[in-house]
Amino acid sequence: MKGGRTVAGVTVLVACAAGAFFWFSPRIPSLAMNTEPLRLPLHDPRVVIRKKSRELSLYDGSKLLRRFPVVLGQNASGDKEKEGDRKTPEGSFYICSRNGTSKYHKFMGLSYPAPPDAARGLKSKVITRSEHDAILDAHRKKECPPWKTALGGEVGIHGGGIDRDWTLGCIALTNEAVDELWAALKMGDPVVIEP
Repeated sequence: MKGGRTVAGVTVLVACAAGAFFWFSPRIPSLAMNTEPLRLPLHDPRVVIRKKSRELSLYDGSKLLRRFPVVLGQNASGDKEKEGDRKTPEGSFYICSRNGTSKYHKFMGLSYPAPPDAARGLKSKVITRSEHDAILDAHRKKECPPWKTALGGEVGIHGGGIDRDWTLGCIALTNEAVDELWAALKMGDPVVIEP
């Protein structure tokens, strides 16, 4: 059986072989690896999100375990600069909160704004010195930074679907993909978001 659909502007072909479904796309590498069960717990988990290709990769150390299609903020190009710009941030973050009863299925909050964002915000006078210092202090303690500043916040990885870029700056996946990530990731695990 063959079929197709569009995910985030990419045609994804679905082929049935021996009862298993595999996704293929010239922009999103084969997701056949996603059919093997994850062996938990992971010893050195990390996530890499590539905005341009709209994909999230889950690693354990250097070993690639999962690759999922994602969608981003409605204004997907460029780095997040301020509250309300609908951009997905770029940089190095960590998981700083988890909400298993989110309206977006499950939500893993990221440590945006990070210290480079705080430095930029202070230099451009978007945030105060005390907000800058609070962001740095939260990162030293591996806590969530203040999310209610002019830089924005409450950015995370969550479910809700991948039909189009629809979030306010978060990374959205299918609910099934978020369930796998939820089981594999814990507080403090690193997340890198690349352009």
